[in-house]
Amino acid sequence: MNTLIAVAIAPFGEGDELSKEVAEVIKVIRDSGLPNQTTSMFTEIEGPWDEVMEVVKEATFVLANKGIRTEVILKADIRPGFSDTMNKKIESIDRILGDQTKE
Repeated sequence: MNTLIAVAIAPFGEGDELSKEVAEVIKVIRDSGLPNQTTSMFTEIEGPWDEVMEVVKEATFVLANKGIRTEVILKADIRPGFSDTMNKKIESIDRILGDQTKE
């Protein structure tokens, strides 16, 4: 079943600059082979539920296995019969906004 998630995985209580740790998490996600995109606050991952959740688990334990307290924020959109929703949702909004600028 296709699942699109937005996830933020970060060390908790580890100081002010966390880019190195966050980069380690993002590397696991990017290396997964699942469609993904990272923004300043979340990374979206799309694919079958079990595969997406396995990637979230692996990415989380990159930090947790080092003894780092880890915070995970996750939002999921499960939409049977759909695929490539990470891109199609944006295309739909862009199409609507493009139509409005022509009026």
